Amino acid sequence: MQFENTLAFARQLDAEDKLRKYRDAFHFPKIEGKDVIYFTGNSLGLQPKIARQYVDEILTDWADLAVEGHFHSDKPWWDYHERLAGPLAKVVGAHIDEVTVMNTLTVNLHFLMTSFYRPTAKRFKIICEEKAFPSDQYMLQSQVRFHGLDPDVAIVEVKKREGEHFWRTEDIVDKIEEVGDALALVLIGGVNYYSGQVFDMEKITKEGRSVGAFVGWDLAHAAGNIELKLHDWDVDFAAWCSYKYMNSGPGNASGIFVHERHLNKKDIPRFEGWWGTKKETRFLMKPEFEPMANADAWQVSNPPVLSLAPYLAALQLFEEVGMEALIEKRIRIVAYLEFILHEIDAEVDTTFEIITPSERGCQLSVLLHGGGKALFDYLMKEGVIIDWREPNVIRLAPAPFYCSYEDMFRFGQILKQGILEIGSV
Repeated sequence: MQFENTLAFARQLDAEDKLRKYRDAFHFPKIEGKDVIYFTGNSLGLQPKIARQYVDEILTDWADLAVEGHFHSDKPWWDYHERLAGPLAKVVGAHIDEVTVMNTLTVNLHFLMTSFYRPTAKRFKIICEEKAFPSDQYMLQSQVRFHGLDPDVAIVEVKKREGEHFWRTEDIVDKIEEVGDALALVLIGGVNYYSGQVFDMEKITKEGRSVGAFVGWDLAHAAGNIELKLHDWDVDFAAWCSYKYMNSGPGNASGIFVHERHLNKKDIPRFEGWWGTKKETRFLMKPEFEPMANADAWQVSNPPVLSLAPYLAALQLFEEVGMEALIEKRIRIVAYLEFILHEIDAEVDTTFEIITPSERGCQLSVLLHGGGKALFDYLMKEGVIIDWREPNVIRLAPAPFYCSYEDMFRFGQILKQGILEIGSV
């Protein structure tokens, strides 16, 4: 399709958009009485309007039933988390028994490392990407130190090539082969938080497992954003947060994936608690842990249902729409945003560049080579909600559930005006 940088063309795309009605399913912040242009679904997704209903159901049951709500509410609390597994499995390309919801993201990565980072004198190294998200860096360093190892020796970072903003798959593969039988684990963010690059998870997983290592993925920026086939790709484990593209609310519960080959085992290292023991005998209070036959075996405590309620509400929207339709719109709306950026670049004297490669999801990262913070402040003041990453990158993530093509056009006009008023960016 030949794009046009006009309001009429943007509205034509919106008229053709099969998902356009879902914009009204979310609450938008307003600035000076107008809906903002919201580009930070990669940080915190908008609130689905039905989320309040799901939370209110639990508050009502708590008021009316108290402890009996665990078993006698319309959605009993003791197995509330099980309702999320089916929709989540479709989002991440898993079997239902390979998925559960518990804790928060970094907590879950720590729990999963207990099972999948088992260093020996020979096999102890971890491969990750250079400058991974700080929480992942802290988690990996602390895990390595916990095992009495030196992070500078045990953690191997794959670097970007000089002058490039992205990783090359062949460099990751070469590093896996170089570390070889000293490699215990590959753990990388499936979509890089800074640049928006999507890694070739299938190929990297295959290469990591071929040298005998476990392979896991932090899918914080991937779940609900890109196509995932965790089971088919033979991934050992993965975890993701739910508050970005999945719209479950700030700091909300995390999902995990554990491949079926690791399920229903008593001898796998794991931190255990009573919600991971067999459901059928859980309330017999037996002294011996009998793991659930599915990913629920990694659960420790009973589910925080007030947190899970908005997550379940959001997943109902994913069930209605399906990842295929979301991805189809995401591809088109990100391409239109990229077109708009290039159009503005051609119309005014700018010094910015898009550093996100073609292997991308919803996010475009724009590198500002001059005094870009002033432009960021201008955009925010004008109702464009974006985020800033030091030293000079703004991230734009037009989530397909609720962003419109008209938003992209309007953003371009505001961006142009900001550049003209501020000068060089």
